[in-house]
Amino acid sequence: MTVERERDAAAAGAAHVLTLVADRTAMLLTDTLVDRVRDVIGGGPASVLSPGEAVDLVLDTAPDLTEVRAALDGATVDAVAQTVQGRRKRLLIADMDSTIVTGETLDELADFAGLKERIAAITARAMNGELDFKAALRERVAMLKGLPVAALEQTWQRVRLTPGARELVATMRANGAVTALVSGGFSFFTGRVAVLVGFDLHRSNVLLDDGAVLTGAVAEPILDRHAKVATLRELAARDGLGLEATLAVGDGANDLDMLREAGLGVAFHAKPIVAAAAQARVDHADLRALLFAQGYRVCEFVTE
Repeated sequence: MTVERERDAAAAGAAHVLTLVADRTAMLLTDTLVDRVRDVIGGGPASVLSPGEAVDLVLDTAPDLTEVRAALDGATVDAVAQTVQGRRKRLLIADMDSTIVTGETLDELADFAGLKERIAAITARAMNGELDFKAALRERVAMLKGLPVAALEQTWQRVRLTPGARELVATMRANGAVTALVSGGFSFFTGRVAVLVGFDLHRSNVLLDDGAVLTGAVAEPILDRHAKVATLRELAARDGLGLEATLAVGDGANDLDMLREAGLGVAFHAKPIVAAAAQARVDHADLRALLFAQGYRVCEFVTE
């Protein structure tokens, strides 16, 4: 839905929009499926954002997402509901690990110390909110003491971007948004990911070394869930934006505060505790879903 059509819909009393997004490799969003959802929620005609991949359905009242998911009947299609007005956000705050990149960089780094399974188990518990994030980070980093710094570059060679990451950032920036990568991971990786994807800025933790090996410590203060939401507030205030004009995306428990406070907070392929608590969730599609949720048509995406 374009900005002009958003205004028309709001003026006509269609104050809410339901966006359905399917995995683009499967193209499961058939007319039959869309019609079934529309019949349940009483929405207007579907507006196609990308054939077979994404549509908007506008309606007068907020849809019941439990009913929507029942109508989807197990189809691997995501559903994001929100008000029409102000869908296009002016600030993006994104987590890095398992969000902008496909894996956990600390776990991959641990592989070079022969500790991947042990450290990944701690990571999983921390990301699901079972452990204090700061304590869990210090514990994992301490286990890497003595690992050659060359392992950082080796780990970087394994990093892969999540599909849609570049399109998300490039399209939002082209439309005037500020984009920030804010991670509980390490600056060695966020700096490179920020350049690769095109983020305006990045913030993260600093892994300490003596020039040859890791010291087993991380610089203080540690960037945790409180620092993430503080960054959201800070950047919004800096640019004179209300929080309703912000978008946050992440997958772990340390993202929950910023997801709750952002105008649109999206749990992306998230841990159960996060998916259950977030305003919106994307379980199947890639990061292009965040553009469709803002009403962008695929023909408006900026690609490199």
